[in-house]
Amino acid sequence: MTKVIATLIAGLFATAAFAQTPAPATPATPAAAKAEAKETKAAVKAEAKETKAEIKAEAKTAKVEADAKKDVAVAKAEEKSDKADAHAKASKTKAKAHAKAEKAEAAAATK
Repeated sequence: MTKVIATLIAGLFATAAFAQTPAPATPATPAAAKAEAKETKAAVKAEAKETKAEIKAEAKTAKVEADAKKDVAVAKAEEKSDKADAHAKASKTKAKAHAKAEKAEAAAATK
C-alpha cells in the first residue's frame, strides 16, 4: 500500500512539473516592439474611425426619422385644422339657411 501511495505522490509531482506554463515570449528587439505597438495603435485608430462613422450614420438616420415624424405630425395638425374650419363653415352655413327658412316662414305666416 505504501508503494502505491508513493507512486501516486511521485506522479503528482511529475505532472505538476510538466504542467507549468513556459514563460511568455518577449520581443526580440525594441524595434520589433515599436513596430508591434505602431500596428496596434493603427488598428485601434481604424476601429475608432469605423465606430465614429457608424455613430454618425445612426445619428443621421435618427434625425431623418425624427424629421419624418415631425412632418407627419404637422400634416395631421393641418388636416385637423382644415377639418375644424370646414366644420365651422358648415355650421355657419346651416345657421344662415335656418335663419333664412325662419324668415320665409314668418313672411308666409304674415300673408
